[in-house]
Formats: sequence, structure tokens, C-alpha cells
Amino acid sequence: MFSRDSWEEIFATIRKNKLRTFLTSFSVAWGIFMLIILLGSGTGIRNGVIDEFKDDANNSIWLFSGRTSMPHKGLKPGRSIQFTNDEYDRTKKMDEVDHISSRYGVWGATVNHGKEYGNYSIRSTHPGHQYLENTIITKGRFLNELDLEDRKKVIVISELIQKNLFPETNDAMGKYLNVNGIPFKVVGIYIDEGSESEMRNLYIPITTGQTVFNGSNRIDQLMFTVGDATLEESQAIAEEVRQDLARVHNFDPQDQRAVFVRNLMENMKTYTDLLDNIRIFIWVIGIGTILAGIVGVSNIMLIVVKERTKEIGIKKAIGATPSNIIGQIILEAIFITSIAGYVGLVGGVFVLQLMAENIQGVDFFQNPEVDFGVAITSTLILVLAGVFAGLFPATRAASINPVIALREE
Repeated sequence: MFSRDSWEEIFATIRKNKLRTFLTSFSVAWGIFMLIILLGSGTGIRNGVIDEFKDDANNSIWLFSGRTSMPHKGLKPGRSIQFTNDEYDRTKKMDEVDHISSRYGVWGATVNHGKEYGNYSIRSTHPGHQYLENTIITKGRFLNELDLEDRKKVIVISELIQKNLFPETNDAMGKYLNVNGIPFKVVGIYIDEGSESEMRNLYIPITTGQTVFNGSNRIDQLMFTVGDATLEESQAIAEEVRQDLARVHNFDPQDQRAVFVRNLMENMKTYTDLLDNIRIFIWVIGIGTILAGIVGVSNIMLIVVKERTKEIGIKKAIGATPSNIIGQIILEAIFITSIAGYVGLVGGVFVLQLMAENIQGVDFFQNPEVDFGVAITSTLILVLAGVFAGLFPATRAASINPVIALREE
């Protein structure tokens, strides 16, 4: 459709208006560049948030005991609520509950193997805790029901603790650790996808922990997964457990401080909704910046049309149709916006790559990138931008009267 003469005409126009073309192209390139950077950064933040949730099962509900803040049935506020094994037993019977565990903690325990010492946290748990914390066993096994029934002194440690307490062999399997002077046999090694602080925990059977460390039947936390339940169903399950706790421990069901509920499905939705809104805002800002560049391209094309009024008149006089004139002007606009946009796109991807290589270890910002769909969308925006940028000037050029145009000086 467009001959070699058409392209030569485009390049001649660009050479004639170098500064104007550069400034206009720069605004388009900057708009695309900023859109890519903002979208990539938004993806990096989103990846970081999702990674934070990888440490725990996304369909889990966690309950923590607190203090009452409201009077209830003649009882004053300020009472401490203490969970017991009974809470675990009742909740476990619920049909909606999948994996379940309670936890009794011993903080800052002194752990040693021979001359190697360290201070770590002991988590006394049930076997279901492995699924709730997404604990990955790399050697041996996690705790099992037989460990709980026999109150075995077995322990599961992280690769980090193994490295610290077994520096020479880096092999703790089957060996014994002294926890506050009490020997425990290592039956498993794990890694955790959460922060490094999660790797400073040791796991023992909850029955053993309650017996050895004077826990009686007390537990600190209760947590469970709800299978394929929806967000609304998980909220209903959490409320049902809260109501049960309020009845047993005699506190007002509306007292939020008596029992704290952490619903990861709820938290996840809150964060993802926020990030989705931020992403929409980024698109609005980015497209607004691109539109500013489009206006610049449209203005320069209007100037080009005015400067070439006589030339356009001659073309029409010798037989050029309005579609030929419109096509030529739109082609120029698309060419300028596409080249400028491509430069901005490549520049943005390059900067995101540099960011990805230099932010290792930043938990809340990971793998900033722009996916293929965004790249395609940006390309379509560029093409449409070129069409719209040239449409008005092209229409004006096509409406030029050849007789009047030939009189232009």
C-alpha cells in the first residue's frame, strides 16, 4: 500500500523537524518506560506479598488467646483466656477442618550438641503443623501420632540449626541434642520458605513438650486448615470456633480482644485487592502519560500538514485520493509512536532486569517483571496511539481543497 516514496517522505519530514520530533518521541518513550517500570514494580511487590504467605497454608485459620476487654455476666474485663487441649479436641471434630494443630512454645531454650551451643525456640506441636507451616522435610520425617501417644523425646530441626550444631559433619540424623539439659533424638531435618527466623525453631511432640516443660494441658495457639472452603465459608467457620470459645471460657462473643483470629484467606484477599487497585492506578497514570505523548505527536503532525499544504494540494490535483493522504499521515504518526514506544519498552525491561539483579534478599519486593500479556497490551496501545495521533491531522489534510492549497505560499 505504501511505496518507497512514502517512506522517503516520512524520513524527510523527520529530518526537517529533528528537535520537534525528538521531544515528541521522548514524551511517548517516557510514558511507555514509566508504565513498564510501574507495572513491573507492582508485580515485584505482589510477588513479595505472595511469598510472605508461602510460609503458611493459605487456607488456614489461626487463633490466639488474649485478655477480655468487655464485662460479661458479672465478670470484669481483663481476664486472661487460656486455651487447653480441650479446644484442640473439640475443633478437630468439625467436619470442615482438614489439618489441625495446637502449639505450646518454649522460648529461648538452650540447645547443645557437645561443645556447640545455641538459643532457639521450641515448638511443641501436632503432626498437622507441617501442613500449616508448609514445612519441607529434606531428610528423615516430621512428627507423627505415635510420637504423641508415647510422649517420645524426638525432635525435628532445620538445616540452619544442623549446620550450627553439627559444623564438622553437617549430619544430625539419629544424633541427640540436649534441650535445656534434656536429650532429644533428631528424627528429621527441614527447611522453611519463610524468613530466616522460622529456621530457628525446633519441633517436638506437644504431649512431650507439655510434660517436660511443665505445660500441663495448656496450649498457646490453635490453628487449622479449611480445605476447599471459600472465603465466606472460612469466615463462618472461624466465627463458629470463636462462639464455641466464648461459651466455654465465658466471655462476650463480640469481645475481639479475648481471642484474636487470623484468617489467612481474609488477609490474602485484603492484600491482593489492594495490589489490584494499585495496578489499576498504575495503568491510569501510565496511559495518562502516554496520552500526553500522543497529543504531542498529533500536534507535530498538524504542523507537518500545515507546512505541506501546497504539497498535499498538488498530490490531490494529480489524482491522490483522500484515503492515500490519510494513510500517509497516519503511517507517519504510527512510525514515530512505535519507534519511540519500543525504545521506552526496551528501556523499561532493561531497568527492571537491573532491579531484579540488585534487590536480592528484599522480602517485600521480588522478581519485578512484565509478563507477555502486558507487553502485547503495550504494543497494541502504541499502535492505537499512532492511529489516534494521526487521525485528526490526516482528516484535516484530506479535506484540503487543491485549488486553495496551490495558492499557499
